Amino acid sequence: MDLIEIKDPSFLKNMSNEELEQFAAKIRQFLIEKLSVTGGHLGANLGVVELTLALHKHFQSPKDKFIFDVGHQSYIHKILTGRAGQFDTLRQYKGLCGFPKVRESEHDVWETGHSSTSLSAAMGMTIARDLKKEDSHIVPIIGDGALTGGMALEALNHIGHEKKDIIVILNDNEMSIANNVGALHNALGRMRSAGKYKRVKDEMEWLMKKIPAVGGRLAQTAERVKDSMKYFMVPGMLFEEFGFTYYGPVDGHDFTALQENLQYAKKTGGPVLVHVITQKGKGYQPAETDMKDRWHGVGPYKIDSGEKIKPVDAPPAWSEVVSGTLQKKAREDDRLTVITPAMILGSKLEKFQKEFPERLFDVGIAEQHAATMSAGLATQGMKPFLAIYSTFLQRAYDQLVHDVCRQNLNVIFGIDRAGLVGADGETHQGVFDISFLRSIPNMVVMMPKDENECQHMVHTAVEYDDGPIAVRYPRGNGLGVAMDEAFHSLEIGSWEVLKEGTDAAILTFGTTIPMAMQASKELQAKGISVKVVNARFIKPLDERMLHELMSMNMPILTIEEAVLKGGFGSSILEFAEENGYQNQTINRMGIPDRYIEHGKVEQLLEEIGLTKEQAIQHVQRMLPSKQQRA
Repeated sequence: MDLIEIKDPSFLKNMSNEELEQFAAKIRQFLIEKLSVTGGHLGANLGVVELTLALHKHFQSPKDKFIFDVGHQSYIHKILTGRAGQFDTLRQYKGLCGFPKVRESEHDVWETGHSSTSLSAAMGMTIARDLKKEDSHIVPIIGDGALTGGMALEALNHIGHEKKDIIVILNDNEMSIANNVGALHNALGRMRSAGKYKRVKDEMEWLMKKIPAVGGRLAQTAERVKDSMKYFMVPGMLFEEFGFTYYGPVDGHDFTALQENLQYAKKTGGPVLVHVITQKGKGYQPAETDMKDRWHGVGPYKIDSGEKIKPVDAPPAWSEVVSGTLQKKAREDDRLTVITPAMILGSKLEKFQKEFPERLFDVGIAEQHAATMSAGLATQGMKPFLAIYSTFLQRAYDQLVHDVCRQNLNVIFGIDRAGLVGADGETHQGVFDISFLRSIPNMVVMMPKDENECQHMVHTAVEYDDGPIAVRYPRGNGLGVAMDEAFHSLEIGSWEVLKEGTDAAILTFGTTIPMAMQASKELQAKGISVKVVNARFIKPLDERMLHELMSMNMPILTIEEAVLKGGFGSSILEFAEENGYQNQTINRMGIPDRYIEHGKVEQLLEEIGLTKEQAIQHVQRMLPSKQQRA
């Protein structure tokens, strides 16, 4: 069957295992070819081809609900539900989303981009199903990495307690446990599905108790031995203790094994967990042999060699500049430690880890733990640097407020992917952190204009001793500026005038500075003189400079690649109100009150009006007399 012609997954019902294997190979080739052009999450999807086919063959979507944790492994699901023809637009502006999307298909029942949410969502859907007396299966698919998230463990505990009918698929791509797949576990699965496991155990205990004089003690001893041995012999006892019936481990690339265990799961009452072993990147040699997960999310590549297609002589990535600076600082300060929630590769920390393996801690997908652990380190005089994506920092908000800032602990936050990130879309846009950080007492927030200032900011943060401090930096590469040999500290709360002007002022920082500079240049040609300020400290503000600007009644335009609600521009309005500048003209540019979807950053900026042309229009509107003369 041509993949483009697929409308729904019903055709799978009549396919033999041999036909499914051939079809799986066809899907893999399709993904390898399409993603070589668009980029995307290749490794994870190549690993779940057979699993996704088996799920759609043995369940009935959308009546049965598939909930993909994180969602980056849903490409095969999208193909099987009629979206193969849109893969040329994957992760592109107005194109196919790289994650499940309700508006795309009735088969997408849960939107996600962060991990560890599937089990809680599934429990909610299960309760709703039972209250409405509906007949359907709820099937969350969660990875072994996502299972480390505290939210997933909370959900496991609740599901096991409530004993609801729910089938959890644990997609485990840790190859070290692949040897556990075998006949013994299949036999155990057949015993459980037939209801014999508990009955045999009960009969043994009953017989032991019938033995005169010693029967009771013998049964108690046997129970203790059984309880000790089961943890050693049965790989799924952790889940059994949570209240789940466990099947597995199952070879996730064997249709016969998948079919058998999914049928067991459907016949079993109460919560069930099917433990499936898969190989990330299966079917594509460069991804199969990737030991550092570099094929998790990729840009365009050459199919034959797997070579990534990258710009020649590109400037260093922002996260690489941060990591390199931390290495240099760690050589002179043995208090400096680095913490990351499963983002060593994304935050370019491999070199730091190699040089200081005992001072880098990857805590897994556990952002809340990472923040409070950093706070604990700080109480003992250490210098913790938490490298975390802006979108993932949202998960640690309570820990920021309660554990770090309330105690005024000297934790350094390296906020990676700050601002629009592009292809990953609305779940990953790092646009909320300014609003929720600047409202917290004791927090210092800054963002550099280029990679040279970035290294000085990291140095400043490490040298700072008075409480929590954050350095924001964007996704992608720097500007290619010259780098100073020696570090120097920046005065906390100090701004920098990049271009003098007398008619109006633009206050901005980070990625929007080049746009502001160009707008000022073009306004100069129209006879309008605009000062451009690098407002590199978002909190605290440079109050001296603000008093100077507002005492002159100079119109101010603020520009930020972040949400306007509660953002940097709001802080300027607050300053004017608090200091009695009632006639001060202030305009704001930023991200409107809605989620921004996927596409190239330039396209997204154009869509929301965060452009040079809009900046020029704002300044002209604030200066009507100048506009008339121009």
